[in-house]
Amino acid sequence: MTTSLADHLRSLPDESLAALLQLRPDLVVPVPADVSALAIRAQSRVSVARALDGLDQFTLQILDAARLTRNPDDATTATDTVLAMATAGPQPPAPTAVRAAVGRLRALFLLYGPEHALQVLPAVDEVSPYPAGLGRPAAELDPRTAALCADPAKLRRTVLAAPPSARAILDRLAAGPPVGSVPPGALQAPPLGAADPVLSDPTNGGAPTGSPVRWLVDNRLLVPVTTGSSTASGTVELPREVGLLLRRDTGPLGPLRTSPPPVAAAPREPKAVDSAGAGQTMEVVRNTEGLLEQLADEPAPVLRSGGIGVRDLRRLARTAGLDEPTTALLLEVAYAAGLLGELEMPGATTGRYGADQQVLPTGGYEVWRAASLAQRWEQLARAWLTMTRQVGLVGRRDDRDRPITALSAEAERASVPATRRAVLGVLADLEPATAPTPEEVQELLDWRAPRRSRGRDAAHREVLAEAAQLGVTGLGALTSYGRLLLGDLTSTDERADDPLGVHADVESGDPSSAARALDALLPAPVDHFLVQADLTVVVPGPPEPALAVELEAMTELESAGGASVHRVTTASVRRALDSGYTADDLHDVFRRRSRTPVPQGLTYLIDDVARKHGGLRVGLAGAYLRSDDETLISEVLADRRLESLALRRLAPTVLCTQYQVGRLLGALRDAGYAPVQEDGTGSTVLARPRIRRAPPRVSVTTRTIDPLAAPKLPMPRLLGVVEHIRRGDAAARAARRAPAVVRGGAPGLGGGPVPAHTHSEALAVLQQAVRDKALVWVGYVDAHGATASRLLKPVSIGAGYLRAEDERTEMLHTFALHRITAAVVAD
Repeated sequence: MTTSLADHLRSLPDESLAALLQLRPDLVVPVPADVSALAIRAQSRVSVARALDGLDQFTLQILDAARLTRNPDDATTATDTVLAMATAGPQPPAPTAVRAAVGRLRALFLLYGPEHALQVLPAVDEVSPYPAGLGRPAAELDPRTAALCADPAKLRRTVLAAPPSARAILDRLAAGPPVGSVPPGALQAPPLGAADPVLSDPTNGGAPTGSPVRWLVDNRLLVPVTTGSSTASGTVELPREVGLLLRRDTGPLGPLRTSPPPVAAAPREPKAVDSAGAGQTMEVVRNTEGLLEQLADEPAPVLRSGGIGVRDLRRLARTAGLDEPTTALLLEVAYAAGLLGELEMPGATTGRYGADQQVLPTGGYEVWRAASLAQRWEQLARAWLTMTRQVGLVGRRDDRDRPITALSAEAERASVPATRRAVLGVLADLEPATAPTPEEVQELLDWRAPRRSRGRDAAHREVLAEAAQLGVTGLGALTSYGRLLLGDLTSTDERADDPLGVHADVESGDPSSAARALDALLPAPVDHFLVQADLTVVVPGPPEPALAVELEAMTELESAGGASVHRVTTASVRRALDSGYTADDLHDVFRRRSRTPVPQGLTYLIDDVARKHGGLRVGLAGAYLRSDDETLISEVLADRRLESLALRRLAPTVLCTQYQVGRLLGALRDAGYAPVQEDGTGSTVLARPRIRRAPPRVSVTTRTIDPLAAPKLPMPRLLGVVEHIRRGDAAARAARRAPAVVRGGAPGLGGGPVPAHTHSEALAVLQQAVRDKALVWVGYVDAHGATASRLLKPVSIGAGYLRAEDERTEMLHTFALHRITAAVVAD
């Protein structure tokens, strides 16, 4: 079979062979040495399974029809025979659809050969042993069952006589797969006088019949089979003839559907879908920034086993006002986007977590904050689509019954990007703004790639939930900007045809089409706010980055959303003064930014806090406290709220304490004073927070979207691969023509060429070939110890090397003389 397929591949033109490599890219990883190696790889179980995984349900059913209609003599079938079986049901598909499916199978070389003698790759039977969910023929299972199936009338009477419970088992096995396991004792009759271990079956309206499975086995409708597994339970198989009889109402292949199942839900209003998704994107960006700011203020230690502990995850979720699954999702996405990283703590002692690393924002976080809201969301969404992390596993337990934590290695799953692309691809292929239910999405996935979606219902639901949380979908439908983002990612393979970027639609650094579409939906960033009489500041939209920094320094956030509300307090004004603002600076900011008159109360508050600010000076003693106002120093010394500091007067204007500066500053501020810290020279120490950042990390968006998929090559490169395979095939044929001694065998007898048996003789033959410019068969041992032979035209010999031109490739090569085993002058 291998030789037949190899000969068929050799007869193809280069374009057809390149088309096969394009449809099955795993065949070129690594590049086959020749056509025979390509044929062997194309028939391998792993490669065939990959090809079958990408086929839809209808195409797989047509492949099953080809397997069921094979001629027992030569194992071939024909397109007309396949068409006859496919159209034998009560609702036959269109013949053009059947022929198109056969064409797809032939393009993938799961079927090959002429239309009247199609052959199925043997590995298909290994990957899927039961075509169309039907069992093996009765002749292969049991002679007595084969005798029953040979009499169609008797077979029908036996099936009709089956009790209801036995008939239910038959119908279940007829739908596929045709094998089932039964409990111990179900296939054996009870000993004489003993009770039956299997409950009887009185549901047929007559006397009890015992085990329904035993009834089916006794009447030759099921056949016990042996497997390599344990003998604790039996296995039975439904013969193919019985299965075909039970499928008389649906056809031998079962129900055939040439197109995906329809979606019952009517399309929603596109504007409503985009508005809902855009609102969620604002929440995602805001919550992500809040979590990163929390980690900047209080980094989370890394567990000894990796990841963030459950307590730290709960702390972050509680402070951010989110649930733990959403918090884990945002942390995983931020980490994948390169916004979070680990910082080594050199010299740190091992704490209760046993870790010497902390999780905190990277330097890329500052760049991310300075971008527009749409660009920030796009970076997160791209990271989610490409990251190999299954966030739904966080909180569950692994095989060792240990909890899976956020950012730990146990949540790594290489197949997750392909799952996200498949689920969103289903939404993208529907009419815009269509919101199918999760069950409908699963049905569509089962039709599009049944082998790949089998048993992954929970993972598909997780993708839908995460897409809604991140704003990729809105009201259950894919948003317009989400569709653009998905199209941009899935078109990465096509961009390989344009390595120079000639056809690039945007220049590097410009917003993508998805970011531009989202920008049009989001409210425009504002550079102003509205100050009210109660000292609240209303920002009527997302603030510009510069305004956001000023608000963070001068106000306290009360509520966030499309329009955020902040409040100016004594503590916020003091914090602004501590960070380097002066009273005039604060007045100027409110005067420039406010679209309403600045309330007099705000002016008084700023002036009052600024007047008290810095009236007291704190330094190291432990700590000292000084002031030019002797009365103020006396007031502090007499204040009972500060007795715990044990203040002592060193001079009329100087007090000291044994405690550190931080505790002295905190106690004074809690008592209503407004001190500032100074250094050894008496200069004010600004209270700007010290920013710690983890080392930069590369975002996962630079990866391919599916790490498990073989790289897809453009057609020019595939044609180059085909040329390489053709050359290797020619070299293999040439090597077979080489003399036996050159190939490593014994010299032949007769009138053939006389080979050189010693190294000196081989050297003499080569020297003579240099003078005569003659062709020579040369055998040599390569660096891996493998023997090879080439037809060469020697050019020169010197310094222990032979320089010769390869007759096949017309390229000049250099060979070490001590590796040459034989040399024979070619005829």
